[in-house]
Amino acid sequence: MTAARKTPAYPFMFPDDGTIPNNPSLPFVFYPRAFELSEWRDPAARVETIMRSNGWGRCWHDGIYPFPHYHPRIHEALVVARGRAAIRFGGEHGETFDVEAGDAVVLPAGTGHQCLEASDDLIVVGAYPSEGTYDLCVGLRPEHERALVKIPGVKRPDSDPFFGRNGPLMQLWP
Repeated sequence: MTAARKTPAYPFMFPDDGTIPNNPSLPFVFYPRAFELSEWRDPAARVETIMRSNGWGRCWHDGIYPFPHYHPRIHEALVVARGRAAIRFGGEHGETFDVEAGDAVVLPAGTGHQCLEASDDLIVVGAYPSEGTYDLCVGLRPEHERALVKIPGVKRPDSDPFFGRNGPLMQLWP
C-alpha cells in the first residue's frame, strides 16, 4: 500500500548549531501534499496503516512538542493528518514550514523539530523504522556531544514510509 498520490520530495540539509546536531549526511525530506485525506473519516488511522505497510511502526497520534528536541538514535516520519501548524525543523537556525493536512516529512536522526504554532484540531501521526531506539534530547551540551557519536551509527531504513521500497527517500538516502 502506498500514499494516495505521488508528490515531489524536497531535501534540506541543516547545519549543526552547537545545540541541535541535525544530521551531517542525510537530508530532512519534505513531501508536500503527500496524502489526500479529506475523504477519510479517520485520516490518522489511514496514514498509520500506510506507514505500517511500508515497515514503519511504533506509531503515535498527537501534536509536536513546543520546545526544540531531536532523536539521535532513530529516524522519524511525521504526517499532518488534520489541522495546520508552523513547525521549525533544524533548530534555531533551521527553517519554519507551514504544514497542513496531507503534508509529510522524514527526519533523519538528530534533526531538530519544534511546533511554533498549531490549530486546535492538529493531529500528527509519527512513526519510526524497525531499526533504532527512541530517545528524546532537548539540546543540552552533554546530549549534543553524545549525539554526535550516535547519529552516524543509525541504520538507514529499508523503505520510504509513504511510498515503500521504491519511494524517493531511497534515492535521497542511498
